[in-house]
Amino acid sequence: MLRNIILKTLRDRRRSLLFWGLGFVVLAAIIIAFYPVIRDATFITEYLESFPEEFMALFAGEITDYASAEGFLNGELFFLMYPLLMLVFSIGFGSGAIAGEEERRTLDLLLSNPLNRWRLVMEKFAAMVICTLLLAIVFWATLAIGGAIADMGLNLLRLAAVCFSGFLLAIAYGTVALAVGCSRGKRGLSMGVSGALGVYGYMLNALAPLIDWLEPFQVASPFYYYIDANPLSNGLDPLHAAVLIGLTIFFLVIAIATFERRDVAV
Repeated sequence: MLRNIILKTLRDRRRSLLFWGLGFVVLAAIIIAFYPVIRDATFITEYLESFPEEFMALFAGEITDYASAEGFLNGELFFLMYPLLMLVFSIGFGSGAIAGEEERRTLDLLLSNPLNRWRLVMEKFAAMVICTLLLAIVFWATLAIGGAIADMGLNLLRLAAVCFSGFLLAIAYGTVALAVGCSRGKRGLSMGVSGALGVYGYMLNALAPLIDWLEPFQVASPFYYYIDANPLSNGLDPLHAAVLIGLTIFFLVIAIATFERRDVAV
C-alpha cells in the first residue's frame, strides 16, 4: 500500500481523468467551431432575443451581446455547461474519497498504515484539487488554442480567470461531498446532498434576478460568486474568489473533525 495517498489516488484516477480531459477538449472544440457561424449570422442573435427572458436567464444568463466572443462563450459554456461538468466531476470525486473507500471495505487498509485520519482526508482533498485543476487547465488551453484559430480575440488572462473561478466553485461543492462522506460514510448520500445543493445554488442564482423576493437571497448561492462578476470580461473578482475558498475551508474543517471522531466500517 502506498504511503503517499495523493499519488495512489492520482494513479487510481488516471484513466478516468484521461477520459474526462478528452471530453472537455471535445466540448470546447465543438463550441468554438460554431462561433464563426454565430458571429456572421445576425439573424441568430435576433432569434435568441425573441426567447422569453426567463428561459434565457435559466440556461444562458444575462447575455448582452451573443455575437461577441465573450457573450457566446458565457452563454454556451460558462453559465451552465462548464460548471455543471466540473461539479459532476468534483462531487463524484469528493463523495468517493472517503465514503467510497469505506463502502469498498478498503478504508481499513489505508488506516492500517502509520497515517493520521486528518492526513488521509487532506491528501484525498489535495488529490481532488489536483485532478479538478488539471481539467480546468485542459479546458483553458483548448479554448485558448481554438480561440486563436477561430480569431475570437480572447484575453487569455480573463479566460483563465473564468476557468479558475469554475474550478473554485467545483472544489467548494466537492468539499461538501467530502464532508458528508466523512461524517456519514455513505457515498450515495454524499452525492445526493451535494448534488441537491448544486441544483439549489444554480437555480437560485439564475432565477433571483427575475423574481423580486428571491433577489436578496442571490448572494447565498455559490454560483453567484462564480459568475456574477463576469470574469471572462472583467477578470477574477478577489472577494468572490475568497468567498468560494472560505466555503471550501469551512467544509474541509467539518470533514476532518467528523472523520476524526466517527467509527468507520471495516
